[in-house]
Amino acid sequence: MRRSTMAGLALAAAGLFLILGPPGARAEGQFLANGLRPPVPVPADNPQTDAKVRLGAQLYFDTRLSADATISCATCHDPRAGWANPHPTDTGINGRVGGRNSGSIIDAAYMRFQFWDGRESSLEGQALGPIHNPIEMGETLENVVAKLNAIPGYREQFQGVFGTAPNTEGIAKAIAAFERTIVSGPSPYDLHLMGDESALSAAAKRGMRLFNGKGHCIACHSGPSFSDQSFHNLGVGMDKKDPDRGRFDHTKNPADTGKFKTPTLRNVAMTPPYLHDGSAKTLRDVVDLYDRGGVPNPHLDRLMLPLTLTGREKDDLVAFLEALTGPVPTVAVPGFPEGPGAAADPKGGLR
Repeated sequence: MRRSTMAGLALAAAGLFLILGPPGARAEGQFLANGLRPPVPVPADNPQTDAKVRLGAQLYFDTRLSADATISCATCHDPRAGWANPHPTDTGINGRVGGRNSGSIIDAAYMRFQFWDGRESSLEGQALGPIHNPIEMGETLENVVAKLNAIPGYREQFQGVFGTAPNTEGIAKAIAAFERTIVSGPSPYDLHLMGDESALSAAAKRGMRLFNGKGHCIACHSGPSFSDQSFHNLGVGMDKKDPDRGRFDHTKNPADTGKFKTPTLRNVAMTPPYLHDGSAKTLRDVVDLYDRGGVPNPHLDRLMLPLTLTGREKDDLVAFLEALTGPVPTVAVPGFPEGPGAAADPKGGLR
């Protein structure tokens, strides 16, 4: 069994303690498609360093990256709520409410596409989006760069990490480097694959068989991340007067109407509510949606079919989904360098 562990990463200056789970091991039998994960992929032009991760953590929690110094990345991706938002959709500056659930950054490093519509293909690309989104942080990248350049502590850190003054590329790379440390450790399912027969309950084992069989879940939630890294129309919200058209808004391809990214199911039990609009309050609600075959619409995915699950089968599927929960890093809000203008929220934007 190959095992790669990064633990005890010293981040005292930022007040952080990060523990990454083992990303590699063997899978076996019919569940090979959902085996254990390889090491976290890291782009060649943005290697991980302790100093870069510390800087990224500060930027992730620093509310000064928003227009009114009230919103940070952590506001909508809260470490206390599975690095997600416990509310159906996001609320940004001045109480502005968005239309999509923020999702979790746990294991986002393994995802080929970022955002529900997949408009970014890297964590670096994703990191800047919320900053200049008028509903979320509502700031311009130009203003953010100016703010950071006015803070001596940040100027010094950027010089040490990147050899440059603060700029948008460095902001994106530092935040992405931090987010690559938010990786879940081995879940009961992983321990089962490693040979621990007692790791899964009887209900979870039945649910695992349903997941790969009658439940038809593996058709889309395949691979080590339990995602086919693609997009599907489940019909959610498509019965509204003005539905969210999902990936279509990015590609302009009519075939993509109402399609949204298949999220990872790892640690999914930690991050209610569910679906792109946060309309499903519980995992049982999600299972019920799939059991109905989704919401009828002209673009419904051909893989969405009624399942005729019994009540016990639904409970077993939920038990299996809960067994995909592994330990996640514990991260404290770091200290922030002082500078002119508004001060950073010492709570890191956590509400």
